[in-house]
Amino acid sequence: MSRLATLALPLALVLGACQAGSDPDVDETGTGPDLPEQSDTLFPAMTIPTPEGWDGELPTVPEGFTVSAIAQDLKIPRQTLVLPNGDILVAEGSGGKAPKLRPKDVIAGWIKSRGKSSVEGGDRITLLRDDDGDGQTDLQTTFIEGLDAPYGLAFVDGTLYVANQGNLVSFPYTEGATSLPGPGTELTKLPAKINHHWTKALTASPDGSKLYVGIGSNSNVGERGMDVEEDRAVVWEIDRETGASRIFASGIRNPTALAFNPWTDGLWAVVNERDELGPQLVPDYLTSVRDGGFYGWPYSYYGQTIDPRIKPARPDLVRTAIVPDYALGAHVAALGVDFTTEDGLGGRFREGAFVGMHGSWNRSDPSGYKVVFVPFSNGRPTGEPIDLLTGFLKDGHARGRPVGVTYDPERRVLLVADDVSNTVWRIARRSAPRTNPPPPRVAD
Repeated sequence: MSRLATLALPLALVLGACQAGSDPDVDETGTGPDLPEQSDTLFPAMTIPTPEGWDGELPTVPEGFTVSAIAQDLKIPRQTLVLPNGDILVAEGSGGKAPKLRPKDVIAGWIKSRGKSSVEGGDRITLLRDDDGDGQTDLQTTFIEGLDAPYGLAFVDGTLYVANQGNLVSFPYTEGATSLPGPGTELTKLPAKINHHWTKALTASPDGSKLYVGIGSNSNVGERGMDVEEDRAVVWEIDRETGASRIFASGIRNPTALAFNPWTDGLWAVVNERDELGPQLVPDYLTSVRDGGFYGWPYSYYGQTIDPRIKPARPDLVRTAIVPDYALGAHVAALGVDFTTEDGLGGRFREGAFVGMHGSWNRSDPSGYKVVFVPFSNGRPTGEPIDLLTGFLKDGHARGRPVGVTYDPERRVLLVADDVSNTVWRIARRSAPRTNPPPPRVAD
Protein backbone atom coordinates (compact mmCIF):
# COMPACT_ATOMS: atom_id res chain seq x y z
CA MET A 1 0.00 0.00 0.00
CA SER A 2 1.23 3.51 -0.81
CA ARG A 3 2.33 6.04 1.81
CA LEU A 4 -0.75 8.13 0.98
CA ALA A 5 -3.05 5.22 1.74
CA THR A 6 -1.08 4.34 4.88
CA LEU A 7 -1.61 7.85 6.24
CA ALA A 8 -5.23 8.19 5.18
CA LEU A 9 -6.52 4.74 6.05
CA PRO A 10 -6.80 5.24 9.85
CA LEU A 11 -8.83 8.40 9.28
CA ALA A 12 -11.06 6.57 6.81
CA LEU A 13 -11.69 3.75 9.25
CA VAL A 14 -12.52 6.16 12.07
CA LEU A 15 -14.86 8.25 9.94
CA GLY A 16 -16.37 5.20 8.32
CA ALA A 17 -17.08 3.68 11.72
CA CYS A 18 -19.05 6.81 12.60
CA GLN A 19 -21.41 6.34 9.67
CA ALA A 20 -24.96 5.32 10.50
CA GLY A 21 -26.05 1.87 9.44
CA SER A 22 -28.80 1.23 6.95
CA ASP A 23 -32.41 1.87 7.93
CA PRO A 24 -34.42 -1.36 7.52
CA ASP A 25 -37.56 0.70 6.91
CA VAL A 26 -36.10 2.17 3.72
CA ASP A 27 -37.28 0.14 0.72
CA GLU A 28 -34.35 0.13 -1.72
CA THR A 29 -35.99 -2.05 -4.39
CA GLY A 30 -38.90 -2.11 -6.80
CA THR A 31 -40.65 0.28 -9.12
CA GLY A 32 -40.94 3.05 -6.50
CA PRO A 33 -37.92 2.88 -4.19
CA ASP A 34 -37.42 5.13 -1.18
CA LEU A 35 -34.76 7.80 -1.72
CA PRO A 36 -33.49 8.90 1.71
CA GLU A 37 -31.69 12.15 2.46
CA GLN A 38 -28.24 12.58 0.99
CA SER A 39 -25.23 12.18 3.26
CA ASP A 40 -22.09 13.38 1.46
CA THR A 41 -19.06 12.62 3.66
CA LEU A 42 -15.30 12.86 3.26
CA PHE A 43 -14.92 9.11 3.76
CA PRO A 44 -18.06 6.96 3.51
CA ALA A 45 -18.31 3.69 5.37
CA MET A 46 -16.20 1.12 3.51
CA THR A 47 -16.48 -2.55 4.41
CA ILE A 48 -15.84 -5.49 2.14
CA PRO A 49 -15.98 -9.19 3.02
CA THR A 50 -12.61 -10.80 2.29
CA PRO A 51 -12.37 -14.00 0.20
CA GLU A 52 -12.58 -17.41 1.81
CA GLY A 53 -13.05 -20.80 0.14
CA TRP A 54 -16.25 -22.84 0.03
CA ASP A 55 -14.62 -25.70 1.95
CA GLY A 56 -16.81 -28.30 0.26
CA GLU A 57 -20.05 -26.35 0.70
CA LEU A 58 -22.28 -24.96 -2.05
CA PRO A 59 -24.33 -21.80 -2.52
CA THR A 60 -27.96 -21.95 -1.43
CA VAL A 61 -30.85 -22.37 -3.87
CA PRO A 62 -34.60 -22.59 -3.20
CA GLU A 63 -36.23 -25.93 -2.50
CA GLY A 64 -36.68 -27.91 -5.69
CA PHE A 65 -33.47 -26.65 -7.31
CA THR A 66 -29.90 -27.88 -7.50
CA VAL A 67 -26.63 -26.00 -7.89
CA SER A 68 -23.33 -27.45 -9.05
CA ALA A 69 -19.90 -26.16 -10.03
CA ILE A 70 -19.38 -26.97 -13.71
CA ALA A 71 -16.05 -25.12 -14.02
CA GLN A 72 -13.39 -24.26 -11.47
CA ASP A 73 -9.84 -22.90 -11.42
CA LEU A 74 -10.77 -20.17 -13.88
CA LYS A 75 -8.97 -16.81 -14.11
CA ILE A 76 -11.53 -14.15 -13.11
CA PRO A 77 -14.68 -15.31 -14.99
CA ARG A 78 -16.94 -12.40 -15.88
CA GLN A 79 -19.59 -13.24 -18.47
CA THR A 80 -20.78 -16.42 -20.18
CA LEU A 81 -22.39 -17.28 -23.51
CA VAL A 82 -24.11 -20.47 -24.67
CA LEU A 83 -23.36 -21.38 -28.29
CA PRO A 84 -26.01 -23.06 -30.50
CA ASN A 85 -24.45 -26.50 -29.96
CA GLY A 86 -24.58 -26.13 -26.17
CA ASP A 87 -20.92 -25.28 -25.60
CA ILE A 88 -20.41 -22.57 -22.98
CA LEU A 89 -17.90 -19.74 -23.38
CA VAL A 90 -16.50 -17.92 -20.36
CA ALA A 91 -14.81 -14.50 -20.67
CA GLU A 92 -11.98 -14.11 -18.14
CA GLY A 93 -10.03 -10.96 -17.40
CA SER A 94 -9.47 -7.86 -15.31
CA GLY A 95 -8.83 -4.39 -16.71
CA GLY A 96 -8.94 -0.77 -15.70
CA LYS A 97 -5.77 0.79 -14.26
CA ALA A 98 -7.35 4.24 -13.81
CA PRO A 99 -5.03 6.70 -12.01
CA LYS A 100 -5.69 7.52 -8.34
CA LEU A 101 -6.35 11.27 -8.07
CA ARG A 102 -7.54 11.62 -4.47
CA PRO A 103 -6.78 9.98 -1.12
CA LYS A 104 -10.29 8.54 -1.36
CA ASP A 105 -9.36 6.83 -4.65
CA VAL A 106 -6.35 5.16 -3.05
CA ILE A 107 -8.27 3.97 -0.01
CA ALA A 108 -11.25 2.76 -2.01
CA GLY A 109 -8.93 0.89 -4.37
CA TRP A 110 -7.16 -0.82 -1.48
CA ILE A 111 -10.41 -1.79 0.23
CA LYS A 112 -11.94 -3.14 -2.98
CA SER A 113 -8.78 -5.14 -3.70
CA ARG A 114 -9.26 -6.97 -0.39
CA GLY A 115 -12.47 -8.46 -1.76
CA LYS A 116 -10.95 -9.79 -4.98
CA SER A 117 -9.43 -13.09 -5.97
CA SER A 118 -5.64 -13.23 -5.85
CA VAL A 119 -5.66 -14.91 -9.28
CA GLU A 120 -4.50 -12.79 -12.21
CA GLY A 121 -7.06 -12.22 -14.96
CA GLY A 122 -6.76 -14.68 -17.81
CA ASP A 123 -7.27 -12.33 -20.80
CA ARG A 124 -8.86 -15.30 -22.51
CA ILE A 125 -12.06 -17.17 -23.24
CA THR A 126 -12.53 -20.71 -21.93
CA LEU A 127 -14.80 -23.31 -23.52
CA LEU A 128 -16.87 -25.75 -21.44
CA ARG A 129 -18.41 -28.81 -23.10
CA ASP A 130 -20.82 -31.39 -21.76
CA ASP A 131 -20.35 -34.43 -24.03
CA ASP A 132 -23.09 -36.68 -22.68
CA GLY A 133 -25.73 -34.19 -21.53
CA ASP A 134 -25.50 -35.05 -17.84
CA GLY A 135 -25.00 -31.44 -16.72
CA GLN A 136 -21.30 -31.95 -15.96
CA THR A 137 -18.36 -30.47 -17.88
CA ASP A 138 -16.33 -33.08 -19.77
CA LEU A 139 -14.00 -30.62 -21.51
CA GLN A 140 -12.61 -27.36 -20.12
CA THR A 141 -10.10 -25.77 -22.48
CA THR A 142 -8.77 -22.39 -23.59
CA PHE A 143 -10.83 -21.28 -26.58
CA ILE A 144 -9.24 -17.89 -27.37
CA GLU A 145 -6.18 -16.36 -25.72
CA GLY A 146 -4.24 -13.11 -26.05
CA LEU A 147 -7.26 -10.85 -25.43
CA ASP A 148 -7.35 -7.60 -23.43
CA ALA A 149 -9.73 -7.89 -20.46
CA PRO A 150 -12.60 -9.48 -22.43
CA TYR A 151 -16.04 -9.00 -20.91
CA GLY A 152 -19.07 -8.85 -23.22
CA LEU A 153 -19.87 -11.74 -25.59
CA ALA A 154 -22.35 -12.10 -28.46
CA PHE A 155 -22.93 -14.63 -31.26
CA VAL A 156 -24.63 -13.77 -34.56
CA ASP A 157 -24.81 -15.75 -37.81
CA GLY A 158 -21.70 -17.85 -37.29
CA THR A 159 -19.61 -15.01 -35.88
CA LEU A 160 -18.47 -14.57 -32.28
CA TYR A 161 -18.07 -11.01 -30.99
CA VAL A 162 -15.94 -10.13 -27.98
CA ALA A 163 -15.85 -6.76 -26.24
CA ASN A 164 -12.35 -6.17 -24.89
CA GLN A 165 -11.78 -3.14 -22.68
CA GLY A 166 -10.51 -1.14 -25.68
CA ASN A 167 -12.09 -2.64 -28.79
CA LEU A 168 -14.78 -4.88 -30.23
CA VAL A 169 -13.43 -7.86 -32.18
CA SER A 170 -14.97 -10.69 -34.20
CA PHE A 171 -14.08 -14.32 -34.88
CA PRO A 172 -15.48 -16.62 -37.57
CA TYR A 173 -16.77 -19.73 -35.83
CA THR A 174 -17.06 -23.34 -36.99
CA GLU A 175 -19.56 -25.41 -35.03
CA GLY A 176 -17.84 -27.77 -32.64
CA ALA A 177 -14.50 -25.95 -32.69
CA THR A 178 -12.51 -26.19 -29.46
CA SER A 179 -10.17 -23.26 -30.17
CA LEU A 180 -9.98 -20.13 -32.29
CA PRO A 181 -6.87 -18.10 -33.16
CA GLY A 182 -6.62 -14.67 -31.51
CA PRO A 183 -6.68 -11.73 -31.35
CA GLY A 184 -9.61 -11.48 -33.79
CA THR A 185 -10.61 -8.84 -36.36
CA GLU A 186 -11.31 -5.39 -34.96
CA LEU A 187 -14.77 -4.11 -35.80
CA THR A 188 -14.34 -0.84 -33.91
CA LYS A 189 -12.34 0.69 -31.12
CA LEU A 190 -14.13 1.34 -27.82
CA PRO A 191 -13.56 4.31 -25.49
CA ALA A 192 -10.65 3.39 -23.21
CA LYS A 193 -9.23 6.71 -21.98
CA ILE A 194 -8.47 6.27 -18.27
CA ASN A 195 -11.00 3.36 -18.13
CA HIS A 196 -12.17 3.90 -14.57
CA HIS A 197 -15.06 1.58 -15.45
CA TRP A 198 -13.34 -0.78 -17.88
CA THR A 199 -16.02 -3.42 -18.45
CA LYS A 200 -17.70 -3.31 -21.84
CA ALA A 201 -21.07 -5.05 -21.83
CA LEU A 202 -22.30 -6.46 -25.14
CA THR A 203 -25.45 -7.84 -26.73
CA ALA A 204 -26.92 -8.18 -30.22
CA SER A 205 -30.29 -6.97 -31.48
CA PRO A 206 -32.93 -9.66 -32.09
CA ASP A 207 -32.47 -9.36 -35.86
CA GLY A 208 -28.68 -9.47 -35.56
CA SER A 209 -28.08 -6.24 -37.47
CA LYS A 210 -26.86 -4.17 -34.53
CA LEU A 211 -24.55 -4.67 -31.57
CA TYR A 212 -24.92 -2.72 -28.33
CA VAL A 213 -22.03 -1.91 -25.99
CA GLY A 214 -22.31 -0.52 -22.47
CA ILE A 215 -19.56 1.99 -21.62
CA GLY A 216 -19.22 3.16 -18.01
CA SER A 217 -18.21 6.59 -16.74
CA ASN A 218 -14.63 7.56 -15.96
CA SER A 219 -15.50 8.76 -12.46
CA ASN A 220 -18.02 8.68 -9.67
CA VAL A 221 -19.63 12.07 -10.41
CA GLY A 222 -17.32 13.87 -12.83
CA GLU A 223 -14.51 14.61 -10.38
CA ARG A 224 -11.90 13.94 -13.09
CA GLY A 225 -13.43 16.64 -15.28
CA MET A 226 -16.07 16.19 -17.94
CA ASP A 227 -13.54 16.22 -20.76
CA VAL A 228 -12.59 12.61 -19.94
CA GLU A 229 -16.28 11.63 -20.01
CA GLU A 230 -16.63 11.97 -23.77
CA ASP A 231 -18.40 8.83 -25.03
CA ARG A 232 -18.65 7.56 -21.44
CA ALA A 233 -21.73 6.68 -19.35
CA VAL A 234 -23.43 5.68 -22.58
CA VAL A 235 -24.71 2.75 -24.58
CA TRP A 236 -23.37 2.58 -28.12
CA GLU A 237 -25.26 1.10 -31.05
CA ILE A 238 -22.86 -0.40 -33.60
CA ASP A 239 -23.68 -1.51 -37.13
CA ARG A 240 -22.54 -5.12 -37.32
CA GLU A 241 -21.50 -4.90 -40.96
CA THR A 242 -19.65 -1.58 -41.03
CA GLY A 243 -18.61 -0.94 -37.42
CA ALA A 244 -20.20 2.53 -37.54
CA SER A 245 -21.39 3.62 -34.10
CA ARG A 246 -23.69 6.15 -32.48
CA ILE A 247 -24.72 6.98 -28.92
CA PHE A 248 -27.99 5.14 -28.30
CA ALA A 249 -28.51 6.37 -24.73
CA SER A 250 -26.55 8.62 -22.35
CA GLY A 251 -26.28 9.65 -18.70
CA ILE A 252 -26.34 5.96 -17.76
CA ARG A 253 -23.44 5.82 -15.29
CA ASN A 254 -22.18 2.25 -15.65
CA PRO A 255 -24.27 -0.14 -17.78
CA THR A 256 -22.58 -3.40 -16.82
CA ALA A 257 -24.81 -5.91 -18.63
CA LEU A 258 -27.26 -5.70 -21.53
CA ALA A 259 -30.04 -7.97 -22.76
CA PHE A 260 -33.12 -7.77 -24.97
CA ASN A 261 -36.53 -8.15 -23.37
CA PRO A 262 -38.15 -11.12 -25.18
CA TRP A 263 -41.69 -9.78 -24.68
CA THR A 264 -41.08 -6.30 -26.10
CA ASP A 265 -37.84 -6.75 -28.12
CA GLY A 266 -36.54 -3.67 -26.29
CA LEU A 267 -33.01 -3.20 -24.93
CA TRP A 268 -32.55 -3.42 -21.15
CA ALA A 269 -29.57 -2.90 -18.86
CA VAL A 270 -28.45 -3.22 -15.27
CA VAL A 271 -26.67 -0.07 -14.14
CA ASN A 272 -24.32 0.70 -11.25
CA GLU A 273 -25.13 4.12 -9.83
CA ARG A 274 -22.96 6.69 -8.00
CA ASP A 275 -21.38 6.49 -4.55
CA GLU A 276 -20.70 8.71 -1.53
CA LEU A 277 -24.25 9.93 -0.87
CA GLY A 278 -24.98 7.44 1.91
CA PRO A 279 -25.36 3.70 2.46
CA GLN A 280 -28.80 3.64 0.83
CA LEU A 281 -28.14 5.98 -2.07
CA VAL A 282 -28.16 5.68 -4.99
CA PRO A 283 -30.04 2.49 -5.95
CA ASP A 284 -28.47 0.45 -8.73
CA TYR A 285 -31.16 -0.38 -11.23
CA LEU A 286 -32.63 -2.49 -14.01
CA THR A 287 -34.15 -0.46 -16.83
CA SER A 288 -35.30 -0.36 -20.39
CA VAL A 289 -32.87 1.67 -22.51
CA ARG A 290 -34.63 4.10 -24.79
CA ASP A 291 -33.18 5.34 -28.05
CA GLY A 292 -32.00 8.89 -27.36
CA GLY A 293 -32.79 8.60 -23.66
CA PHE A 294 -30.88 10.46 -20.93
CA TYR A 295 -30.68 8.81 -17.48
CA GLY A 296 -29.37 11.65 -15.33
CA TRP A 297 -25.68 11.03 -14.70
CA PRO A 298 -23.94 13.00 -13.33
CA TYR A 299 -26.42 15.83 -12.75
CA SER A 300 -29.30 13.88 -11.23
CA TYR A 301 -30.34 10.39 -10.25
CA TYR A 302 -33.54 8.38 -10.39
CA GLY A 303 -35.08 10.94 -12.66
CA GLN A 304 -34.88 14.55 -11.49
CA THR A 305 -33.29 14.11 -8.03
CA ILE A 306 -30.45 16.66 -8.14
CA ASP A 307 -26.89 15.72 -7.20
CA PRO A 308 -25.59 19.02 -5.74
CA ARG A 309 -21.93 18.02 -6.13
CA ILE A 310 -21.92 18.74 -9.88
CA LYS A 311 -20.99 22.26 -10.93
CA PRO A 312 -22.13 23.80 -13.13
CA ALA A 313 -25.60 22.28 -12.93
CA ARG A 314 -27.53 21.32 -16.07
CA PRO A 315 -31.24 21.86 -15.35
CA ASP A 316 -31.96 21.55 -19.07
CA LEU A 317 -30.69 17.96 -19.05
CA VAL A 318 -32.20 17.10 -15.67
CA ARG A 319 -35.66 17.98 -16.99
CA THR A 320 -35.30 15.20 -19.56
CA ALA A 321 -33.88 12.55 -17.21
CA ILE A 322 -35.69 9.21 -17.38
CA VAL A 323 -36.75 7.41 -14.20
CA PRO A 324 -35.36 3.84 -14.25
CA ASP A 325 -37.86 1.00 -14.35
CA TYR A 326 -36.75 -0.98 -11.29
CA ALA A 327 -34.45 -0.37 -8.31
CA LEU A 328 -32.19 -3.22 -7.22
CA GLY A 329 -30.82 -1.67 -4.02
CA ALA A 330 -27.96 0.69 -3.24
CA HIS A 331 -24.42 -0.50 -3.97
CA VAL A 332 -25.42 -4.08 -4.85
CA ALA A 333 -23.14 -3.78 -7.92
CA ALA A 334 -25.34 -5.58 -10.44
CA LEU A 335 -23.03 -7.03 -13.12
CA GLY A 336 -25.23 -9.56 -14.88
CA VAL A 337 -28.69 -9.72 -16.44
CA ASP A 338 -30.61 -12.17 -18.61
CA PHE A 339 -34.27 -12.82 -19.30
CA THR A 340 -36.29 -16.00 -19.20
CA THR A 341 -37.91 -17.38 -22.32
CA GLU A 342 -40.61 -20.03 -22.66
CA ASP A 343 -41.34 -21.01 -19.04
CA GLY A 344 -37.96 -20.06 -17.57
CA LEU A 345 -37.13 -22.14 -14.52
CA GLY A 346 -40.83 -22.60 -13.79
CA GLY A 347 -42.91 -21.60 -10.78
CA ARG A 348 -41.92 -18.20 -9.40
CA PHE A 349 -39.07 -18.06 -11.94
CA ARG A 350 -41.23 -18.39 -15.04
CA GLU A 351 -41.31 -14.82 -16.39
CA GLY A 352 -38.72 -12.19 -15.55
CA ALA A 353 -35.03 -11.31 -15.37
CA PHE A 354 -32.13 -12.86 -13.50
CA VAL A 355 -29.66 -10.36 -12.00
CA GLY A 356 -26.16 -11.14 -10.72
CA MET A 357 -25.13 -8.89 -7.82
CA HIS A 358 -21.38 -8.66 -7.23
CA GLY A 359 -21.82 -6.96 -3.85
CA SER A 360 -21.04 -3.69 -2.08
CA TRP A 361 -17.81 -2.30 -0.69
CA ASN A 362 -19.01 1.11 0.48
CA ARG A 363 -21.54 0.47 3.22
CA SER A 364 -21.10 -1.00 6.69
CA ASP A 365 -23.71 -3.73 6.10
CA PRO A 366 -22.88 -5.55 2.84
CA SER A 367 -25.54 -5.57 0.13
CA GLY A 368 -25.81 -7.77 -2.94
CA TYR A 369 -23.61 -10.88 -3.02
CA LYS A 370 -26.35 -12.99 -4.61
CA VAL A 371 -28.41 -13.70 -7.70
CA VAL A 372 -32.00 -12.47 -7.68
CA PHE A 373 -34.99 -12.90 -9.95
CA VAL A 374 -37.09 -9.85 -10.87
CA PRO A 375 -40.64 -10.98 -11.77
CA PHE A 376 -42.19 -9.50 -14.91
CA SER A 377 -45.77 -9.24 -16.11
CA ASN A 378 -46.74 -8.09 -19.61
CA GLY A 379 -43.10 -7.28 -20.32
CA ARG A 380 -42.64 -5.05 -17.26
CA PRO A 381 -41.03 -5.65 -13.81
CA THR A 382 -43.40 -6.07 -10.92
CA GLY A 383 -43.21 -7.08 -7.27
CA GLU A 384 -40.22 -7.70 -5.04
CA PRO A 385 -36.99 -9.39 -6.17
CA ILE A 386 -36.73 -13.08 -5.26
CA ASP A 387 -33.49 -14.60 -4.00
CA LEU A 388 -32.33 -17.44 -6.25
CA LEU A 389 -28.66 -18.02 -5.37
CA THR A 390 -27.36 -16.98 -1.94
CA GLY A 391 -24.90 -18.14 0.70
CA PHE A 392 -21.93 -16.22 -0.70
CA LEU A 393 -21.37 -14.44 2.64
CA LYS A 394 -20.31 -16.34 5.75
CA ASP A 395 -18.80 -15.06 9.00
CA GLY A 396 -17.72 -11.77 7.44
CA HIS A 397 -16.11 -13.41 4.42
CA ALA A 398 -17.11 -13.74 0.77
CA ARG A 399 -16.91 -17.29 -0.56
CA GLY A 400 -17.77 -15.96 -4.00
CA ARG A 401 -19.15 -12.95 -5.86
CA PRO A 402 -21.64 -13.36 -8.75
CA VAL A 403 -20.99 -11.55 -12.02
CA GLY A 404 -22.62 -12.60 -15.31
CA VAL A 405 -25.82 -14.67 -15.52
CA THR A 406 -26.92 -16.58 -18.63
CA TYR A 407 -30.20 -18.42 -19.04
CA ASP A 408 -30.01 -21.47 -21.31
CA PRO A 409 -33.56 -22.10 -22.61
CA GLU A 410 -32.69 -25.40 -24.31
CA ARG A 411 -31.61 -26.99 -21.04
CA ARG A 412 -33.66 -24.72 -18.75
CA VAL A 413 -30.70 -23.90 -16.54
CA LEU A 414 -29.04 -20.71 -15.32
CA LEU A 415 -25.27 -20.21 -15.47
CA VAL A 416 -23.56 -17.88 -12.99
CA ALA A 417 -19.96 -16.66 -13.25
CA ASP A 418 -18.26 -16.18 -9.87
CA ASP A 419 -15.03 -14.16 -10.03
CA VAL A 420 -13.86 -14.74 -6.43
CA SER A 421 -14.05 -18.54 -6.26
CA ASN A 422 -13.29 -18.57 -10.03
CA THR A 423 -16.22 -20.88 -10.66
CA VAL A 424 -19.16 -21.21 -13.03
CA TRP A 425 -22.29 -22.38 -11.19
CA ARG A 426 -25.20 -24.21 -12.84
CA ILE A 427 -28.71 -23.90 -11.38
CA ALA A 428 -31.39 -26.35 -12.49
CA ARG A 429 -34.75 -27.65 -11.33
CA ARG A 430 -34.27 -30.85 -9.38
CA SER A 431 -36.92 -32.61 -11.42
CA ALA A 432 -35.85 -31.26 -14.81
CA PRO A 433 -34.70 -33.98 -17.21
CA ARG A 434 -31.29 -33.49 -18.78
CA THR A 435 -32.09 -33.95 -22.43
CA ASN A 436 -29.49 -31.78 -24.14
CA PRO A 437 -27.85 -33.84 -26.90
CA PRO A 438 -24.09 -34.12 -27.22
CA PRO A 439 -22.59 -31.41 -29.49
CA PRO A 440 -21.71 -32.50 -33.04
CA ARG A 441 -18.13 -33.48 -33.66
CA VAL A 442 -16.56 -31.10 -36.13
CA ALA A 443 -12.82 -31.06 -36.77
CA ASP A 444 -10.94 -27.90 -35.81
